[in-house]
Amino acid sequence: MTTLADLATQLAWDRLIALAEEQAQALLRTAFSTTVREAGDLSAGIFDPEGRMLAQAVTGTPGHVNSMAESIRHFLAAYPVAGMRDGDHFISNDPWLTSGHLHDITVVTPAFHEGRCVALFACACHQVDIGGLGQGPDGRSIFEEGLRLPILRLARAEGFDETLLAILRANVRRPFEVEGDIRSYCAANAASARALSAMLAGSGLADLAAVGEEIIARSRRAMEAAIGALPQGSWRSLTRLDGIAGRPIELACKVTLGEGRALIDFAGSSAAVPRGVNVVLPYTRAYAAFGLKAAVAPDVPNNAGSLAAIEVTAPRGSVLNAEDPAPVAARHVVGQFLPDAVFACLGQAMPDRVPAAGSSVLWTVQLRGGPEVVDAAGRAGRRAYEAVFFNSGGTGARPGMDGLDGTAFPAGVRAMPVEVLEAGAPVVVWRKELRPGSGGAGEYRGGHGQSVEVAALDPSEPFAVLAMFERCENPAPGTAGGAAGAAGAVRLGSGLPLAAKGLQVVPAGERLVLDLPGGGGWGSPKARAAAAIQAEADDGLA
Repeated sequence: MTTLADLATQLAWDRLIALAEEQAQALLRTAFSTTVREAGDLSAGIFDPEGRMLAQAVTGTPGHVNSMAESIRHFLAAYPVAGMRDGDHFISNDPWLTSGHLHDITVVTPAFHEGRCVALFACACHQVDIGGLGQGPDGRSIFEEGLRLPILRLARAEGFDETLLAILRANVRRPFEVEGDIRSYCAANAASARALSAMLAGSGLADLAAVGEEIIARSRRAMEAAIGALPQGSWRSLTRLDGIAGRPIELACKVTLGEGRALIDFAGSSAAVPRGVNVVLPYTRAYAAFGLKAAVAPDVPNNAGSLAAIEVTAPRGSVLNAEDPAPVAARHVVGQFLPDAVFACLGQAMPDRVPAAGSSVLWTVQLRGGPEVVDAAGRAGRRAYEAVFFNSGGTGARPGMDGLDGTAFPAGVRAMPVEVLEAGAPVVVWRKELRPGSGGAGEYRGGHGQSVEVAALDPSEPFAVLAMFERCENPAPGTAGGAAGAAGAVRLGSGLPLAAKGLQVVPAGERLVLDLPGGGGWGSPKARAAAAIQAEADDGLA
């Protein structure tokens, strides 16, 4: 029987989730960079004074949310709650303490009510630039990849630390955007902190202690029950990636379900590599836990309680638990495969609930122009710019449904409008369309990839692409008799192939052409409905 206390707890819980979503929407409205305001490459959440996540925004990416859930304890170790004051903001982008690479900046803000710290609001957002070599896989150590901030006090009630902001401006290619973003993160956190105080006052609550304990306990019980309802045992998978510099990368995964808990172990995975595609353990935990939860209990709220039922391990020194100072700028190129690795295990236990593999990795097109970009003929750019353009291949087919075309899974970020890219940088997108026939055949077809063609606005100028693409040599495999999706490809408009990873110059007068991979099919192609085949032909996608 539901009691009034139960209803009051549920109401407070729903309002916390709404506050977190309002925090994310404030970030979208106030951020300066396209990565946040257009693509939604962010996370936002509410934590109790012990650092446990109580609620997260639906808007955002799991790599940020779940690694942020782990990072708050590092902030509290550096700045205990007892020493925090109303108006404080704290900042860091240390990959091993926050979200896995320098381009993600985390800001934490204490929320006060009646003179006491009752919660922490945190957000983690992706910057267009953080200095160094830029976001790409070319770095050989973290020291080449940009400005690294330990956990620092960014602001007090009296104002921002102007010395810290000056250091930031002096070390990045887009100082106006980076500083504007950071100020917007603080504003979003502070607005949510004020809203929380108003909520507590209106509810007659002094703090979130009792509500928080109930949220965590209920979520943990629900997650344990969902895991306990599945077949118990262990299953293994091996996912092979293109890798970098001629070195393939293998992700060995073992999922064990038992007694209401899940253990995901990546022992046997490749060792860390001397290029920037390595993954830190918090990011590994983030995407592995997301994959398991998405398949097992997607409706259970994501917080400290539900995450406590999932344990993720990876050997130290492996590509999934790289140690400082390993290069990690393009860690998503490996980390975003982890849900597929988990699905491949779970599919052996529950084949009717798990999709085929998809393109998996977000194709982040990082473009650069200016005097530092010189082509083989000695022609250099004139206007300096740094721009990011997110694109997605197809997702894997699902039991009973086709895969999604051009959709970012597991990243969850939004497609960036072509017009926004062209307004912010002197480039032209000549073509962005679905790639016919790229989805793997099956009773249910994999999602189609895209074809994208980009050039400099002035054809006499070269530009650089910081390539960090996957599934060019190892396409997404099908499931249950389904065919693999089409492999990706990177080339010039003239047909000359380019490498899938690393900084390369597109010569003046040339175009960059990207063919994004498709998702794997599910089930035998012979079982596909005739109407579905005809519909694809009618749409020109067969």
